[in-house]
Amino acid sequence: MPKGTAWIGGVAFTFFIALLGFFLAKVPGFNHIGQLACAIIIAVAYRQVFGYPEALRSGIAFSSKRLLRTAIILYGLKLNIDTVLSDGLGLLARDVGVIAFAIFMTVWLAKVFKADKNISLLLGVGTGVCGAAAIAAVAPIVKVKDEDTAIGVGIIALMGTIFAIGYTILRPILPLDSIEYGMWAGISLHEVAHVALAGAPAGEDGLAIALLAKLGRVFLLVPLCFIFIFIMKRKNKGTEEGNAKIEFPWFLVGFILLSILGSYVFGHSIPVSDGVMEGLFTLTTWLLTAAMVGLGLNVSLKDLRERAMRPLAAMTITSVLLSVIAYFIV
Repeated sequence: MPKGTAWIGGVAFTFFIALLGFFLAKVPGFNHIGQLACAIIIAVAYRQVFGYPEALRSGIAFSSKRLLRTAIILYGLKLNIDTVLSDGLGLLARDVGVIAFAIFMTVWLAKVFKADKNISLLLGVGTGVCGAAAIAAVAPIVKVKDEDTAIGVGIIALMGTIFAIGYTILRPILPLDSIEYGMWAGISLHEVAHVALAGAPAGEDGLAIALLAKLGRVFLLVPLCFIFIFIMKRKNKGTEEGNAKIEFPWFLVGFILLSILGSYVFGHSIPVSDGVMEGLFTLTTWLLTAAMVGLGLNVSLKDLRERAMRPLAAMTITSVLLSVIAYFIV
């Protein structure tokens, strides 16, 4: 197959499975886990039944790397820096504690359980910051395989959904007002979508504070990535691996730039309609889904069974502890 055809076919293939994931997410039961997780499930299932589509490798690799970074850049539009800094400084301090706790606890439990270090680290980052987007941003910095990235994203999407549904069930019986409940959800849940799902029953004010708390954690993704760059350089100093330059994550510059534009320019000095912004958010979702399909096609269920159960246990315990601690600090 000609290179150009293979590239186009591979990219189209990832979007096709993303489309199947979109439709599967409409099915009762699957509608709770979302398009992203559904697409990963289909991609993983395809790999086990039909194998990896080698002829389309170049296009699939493009989706899993380039489209992924484009999606993270566009994700910056979801972050309103002004709102975080003006209204959420108190929440931001809690968010720092949450991220540190989630990463250190997951990594420590991974050592206790003798779990896979890379998957556990990604799950700690995803739990503490913002799920799939955080895992995707950190993975290339810490030199994690695509397969491990896909496993981490799949686990975080599934467990985050379970926790979000659990929060909505607990909402009526908890002695928390709408603001406190929203703060609890925003501080402790995994993805922005999970926070939105859990925060909705608290009404507009509760949902607003939940998303504000969550945006603080998204805001902290950038300094966290630079911390990991520093750690990796120190860790590999004087070794062959250390002599190989760590690729600067330029997509984070794009993330920051679009965060600034979305916060201070679009809708201010440059008028942008809500419809256009919603369209960009939808595009972000589709790009991220296609990228996750590319990663999911690298997953071997044999490896998943052997390597993912212990990191899953570490992440689950961390998430439960995080929910309990967050409940008492709101």
